[in-house]
Amino acid sequence: MWKPSQSGPITLTPPPEPSRPVPPAPAPESAGRSPVSAGDQATIGKGLFVKGEITGSESLFIDGKVEGSINLPGNRVTVGRNGQVAASINAREFVVLGKVRGNVTATDRVDIRGEGSLSGDVTAARISIEDGAFFKGGIDIRKAETRPTAAVAPEPPKPVQL
Repeated sequence: MWKPSQSGPITLTPPPEPSRPVPPAPAPESAGRSPVSAGDQATIGKGLFVKGEITGSESLFIDGKVEGSINLPGNRVTVGRNGQVAASINAREFVVLGKVRGNVTATDRVDIRGEGSLSGDVTAARISIEDGAFFKGGIDIRKAETRPTAAVAPEPPKPVQL
């Protein structure tokens, strides 16, 4: 402790700064999909109500209320636990954790989680409905858009020896 009668400079050592957690490295994306960073996803929060048409080139997370239409082909649309959507939806992927009324068209997949509710027709290449989820409507499974692949020549028949 410093006393007024002492001479010399006063040095205080600051407490060490607490270490900050390092964010985990992003998981590798599967082939053919563009990586989605945090800045590439728009959010409609709990306190927001949107009425009309939503279009764009970003993924969308909905935790508020939406009425109208959502057209985000090539992107993911996620309805959060608090989300309430009454709209027709067109997207690459569609994930339901909240309540949705309306027809859904997905070029890849539709995923209805255990606490999710979807009333409407679904057109998709794949669909997943977890135990506890609510679904009322029709399902039309369409083949996923195929990407050109290199043709593989069939193997020639093997000679048979007697």
